[in-house]
Amino acid sequence: MTLNWLHIAKEIQALAQAGLTYSDNQFDLDRYGQLINISARILAEYSNTPVEKITELFKNEKGYQTPKVDIRSAGFKDGKVLMVKEKIDGKWSLPGGWADVNATVRQSAIKECSEEAGAIVEPRRIIAVHYANRQNELKSPFSIYKIFVECTLIEEQFTENTETLESGFFTLDSLPELSTNRNTFDQVKTCFESRNKQFVEPQFD
Repeated sequence: MTLNWLHIAKEIQALAQAGLTYSDNQFDLDRYGQLINISARILAEYSNTPVEKITELFKNEKGYQTPKVDIRSAGFKDGKVLMVKEKIDGKWSLPGGWADVNATVRQSAIKECSEEAGAIVEPRRIIAVHYANRQNELKSPFSIYKIFVECTLIEEQFTENTETLESGFFTLDSLPELSTNRNTFDQVKTCFESRNKQFVEPQFD
């Protein structure tokens, strides 16, 4: 039931945001604004997020609402995958984050690995494109696509940064506690299963 209400609230917000963009009738604009507030209240109720924070996020959104994009990179050494420990929750994830404006998937993968793990990588191929709201333990006011990229690891030397505490290499059967809103066990497993295949048909949902 919770997920249904989150889904409904996101639909209301997306429709209202489009209405605010394309309508020129003040009465309609007022109604769309009220729908934005209703959506924020529903999301706050079912995601344990302060309504003020959600409202502030919505203020930054203009035009037709589209999904956010999160890039995650899988680099391997000696049969182990490179992961980083997130400062925000003390749990582990594949290096990654929001795709930047004017950056390609390749550029984003390279940048995130460098910033979070001190790693130099060469992106090889896309492993999967997942709808995070379905696959991950995520209660976000926005829809999110997660793109998992297999990378060749050239070198790695962790340096102190604002996002992660440390880096490490792990086998599939010795993974640390995962930051599951960033990556689940099944998603990391998919990266392991793909690395030894000559041809990979990317997963998508």
